[in-house]
Amino acid sequence: MADGDVEPTGDPFDTKAAGWDDDPKKWERARRVAQCLRAAVDLRADTRLFEYGAGTGMLSSELRDEVGSVTVADRSAGMLEVLRAKAAAGGSLEGAQVLDLDVLRDPLLSERFDLVATVMTLHHIPEIDQVVAALASLLDSGGHLAAADLEAEDGSFHDDEFDGHDGFEREHLRSLLTGAGLVDVAFGSCGVVEKHGRDYPLFLVTARKP
Repeated sequence: MADGDVEPTGDPFDTKAAGWDDDPKKWERARRVAQCLRAAVDLRADTRLFEYGAGTGMLSSELRDEVGSVTVADRSAGMLEVLRAKAAAGGSLEGAQVLDLDVLRDPLLSERFDLVATVMTLHHIPEIDQVVAALASLLDSGGHLAAADLEAEDGSFHDDEFDGHDGFEREHLRSLLTGAGLVDVAFGSCGVVEKHGRDYPLFLVTARKP
């Protein structure tokens, strides 16, 4: 999608994008995930970071000073507009590469990364096995896939029309990661997401490409 005005797509995230960064709880979650990720993966000045389903790039913003190149990708036109503005504005995402990308339906990137990260993205994607395999394919040897998402829940997090996943059982996700050729799969608790007056536990899983 070209730069410019946001075209309506029916994606609810398009209308939420402009005010996304105004929610301190979302920044708190990004900081918490960044802290969990730092404890699980060694970050270097030359680490090539790819954040998929990046939204407004909160996680990448939190890690920007600790890594090398940053690539952020989303499908929401509204989120992409915010990302492009941030990449051009000289702030925490200055110089980031911004991509309109669906790894399941668009041609795969030729680039390879040292860290592929997602936050609260995987549970939105019905084809979870395919997206895990696609993200794993973007890793260079020795690189890590890191995903923060919901522990298995009772379906109350989303409304009745939601067609994704009600969180994840850890062992199921572990089998998908190993099936994608990744090793050293490790899970850790990473706080909670508050919604509907309830706390929904969040995990961070990391896995390495041999």
